Amino acid sequence: MGPVSQAYRARIDAEHLTADPAQEAVLPEFDRIAAALAEAPKRRGLFSRKQVDAVPGLYLWGGVGRGKSMLMDLFHDVTGGDHSRRVHFHAFMQEVQAALHEARKTGVDDAIKPVADNMADGLRLLCLDEMQITDIADAMIVGRLFERMFARGVTVVTTSNREPDALYKDGLNRALFLPFIALLKERMHVVELTSPNDYRQNRLAGEERYFFPADATARAAVDAVWNDLSGGRAEPLILHVKSRKVEIPAFANGVARARFYDLCGQPLGPADYLALAEAVRVLILDDIPRLSSENYNQARRFVTLIDALYEAKVKLIATAADTPENLYIEGEGSFEFERTASRLREMQAADWGEAR
Repeated sequence: MGPVSQAYRARIDAEHLTADPAQEAVLPEFDRIAAALAEAPKRRGLFSRKQVDAVPGLYLWGGVGRGKSMLMDLFHDVTGGDHSRRVHFHAFMQEVQAALHEARKTGVDDAIKPVADNMADGLRLLCLDEMQITDIADAMIVGRLFERMFARGVTVVTTSNREPDALYKDGLNRALFLPFIALLKERMHVVELTSPNDYRQNRLAGEERYFFPADATARAAVDAVWNDLSGGRAEPLILHVKSRKVEIPAFANGVARARFYDLCGQPLGPADYLALAEAVRVLILDDIPRLSSENYNQARRFVTLIDALYEAKVKLIATAADTPENLYIEGEGSFEFERTASRLREMQAADWGEAR
């Protein structure tokens, strides 16, 4: 039994996890990578910036809530160190795009090469959570970026809700993206996690999702949900929308957390909320106030936000000043808010978002 399998079994024995045969079937892949990374790296070439042979990585895919991120985090906890990194794929690609922008300012002919080299320096293991490609800018660079990082000896472990052949499906100029899919299959073992259990949904099933009033009791309840879903890890999520940056204060495992003012007290619009709904699977929204003509612009943005979350089947957990029906009872727009109140009620259902 390898180190990751041992850690998994220890968590079961401590009753922190429930044994899942589908998850256990994947553990030998993590043990394989952990054992190979533990060996001394093989240097390649005197003038190759300390290149080493990359250990074949893992592309773990399957349905939402099956435990992919949990297994990768367990693997990283056991295997990671100074030469490893764990990051959400969306955040990683935002870093890449920002680094490319800076590199191009220097007049370099090929910006991808120095960016990939800088990211690969000192890195042996890169764990990327929730790989998905929806942006053509990302689609056009990931192939060469990953090819360079693989060549520099970086082992990549990633999770995804889609099999490789379904990445960037129906995307613009997808033919140019196909070599990246071939590269993933060549350099990573592709494994499907086939568990029938949706643990994320099970965690929320039967749990209250809308808390009012937004007092200390409500905050404590939401904090408990956040700690459970995030695993105690969080980092800001920066969304790039039409050359602008939209920052979500806390993000982990596909779960985002923000205050009402963060999202509705700022000059954000439909494109921003659509980008958020695309990037997250659960949103925890704190401190929704009562709405009226005095904060009409915030109310309008809130309506737009809820519409985006509703259409994308994003699960919503919220603290609010009152019930959905009593959030906005007077002033311009109060009649139209009835639809939003209805959607807020519907989104509290135990099976909300299962189709995503």
